[in-house]
Amino acid sequence: MIQIFGTKKCRNTQKALRFFSDRGIEVQFRDLSVKPPSPGELDDMAKAAGGYDILIDLSGPAAEQRGLRYMDYDAREILLEDPALYKTPLVRPGKGLAAAGPDEAAWKGMVKTA
Repeated sequence: MIQIFGTKKCRNTQKALRFFSDRGIEVQFRDLSVKPPSPGELDDMAKAAGGYDILIDLSGPAAEQRGLRYMDYDAREILLEDPALYKTPLVRPGKGLAAAGPDEAAWKGMVKTA
């Protein structure tokens, strides 16, 4: 089963949900605004995706409002504080593999392992 973390209004999250649905892959959706990842889940996703910084959407409104482009910060702590900073969708087929944002090439690789 594939886990998708995102928000209901996010077009990229909707695209990921449709991508896996069209291929008959079972998906578990988690709305970040309702239930963000736990610290352990965040650590697993960051390790699988290549680091905490990859999970942050620096071009999004939440990052611009905080001025993240112009400051030093601890990516893990800031993601735990504000789930609006995640690059969505966060897609993972389990431990060891994850993709942040609209990465259709990574999704295709996940279909092969699902």
